[in-house]
Amino acid sequence: MSLPGVVPLEMAEFVFADDEPLAGQQGVVMAYAVQHSGGVLLFDSGFGFGSPEVDDRYHPRSRRLPDVLAQAGLAVKDVTSVVNCHLHIDHAGQNSLFPGVPIYAQPAEWEVAHAGNHTILEWIDFPDATYELRAGDYELLPGIRILSTPGHTPGHQSLVIDTPSGPIVLAGQALYSRDEWQGLPGAREGRSRAWDVAAYDESVRRLREINPTRIYFGHDREIWSA
Repeated sequence: MSLPGVVPLEMAEFVFADDEPLAGQQGVVMAYAVQHSGGVLLFDSGFGFGSPEVDDRYHPRSRRLPDVLAQAGLAVKDVTSVVNCHLHIDHAGQNSLFPGVPIYAQPAEWEVAHAGNHTILEWIDFPDATYELRAGDYELLPGIRILSTPGHTPGHQSLVIDTPSGPIVLAGQALYSRDEWQGLPGAREGRSRAWDVAAYDESVRRLREINPTRIYFGHDREIWSA
């Protein structure tokens, strides 16, 4: 079996809203394609399209996922499963491209998404949506596992890929940036805005305990390597 390969997919740039700590600064949204022997696992799908409220608040310069995949030599039809680190608009906005494809999320995330003020439901609820709601940690595919990492949201999750040279982590927004992981002063961080700071800290501790060789982030182009 060939080893999984991680392909970064830059989905959008946006401007932090006026009422946020980084107001006026530019951010980035990353998704990832994990190529493995059974196909392609997509980790997140970026912003959706067609929301005047989102456009006015964040001024996203979003890219359509089929175009981003094509630039990486991939296609929507290659995707055999989707994992959302969480269901916010910038991580699950193009899920509707995958009717009938299993989309993995934590039950706690699904619940909060449908409680209001968490996401745009039309972007995650669509005909033939096939969500697989599984709680906690579990093996998704041989050598690829889900790690429950709440904190940013109640049902946040990350992905761990086991390789002979050590684990690779797709952190999502369990923490915000490479600089935050390294503990650098002035880092863009997510802890101060977390839904649950104690859960956030525990999730970061669990990620460190894995002792990864590489970490990819949902809002940072930079990759941390040991």
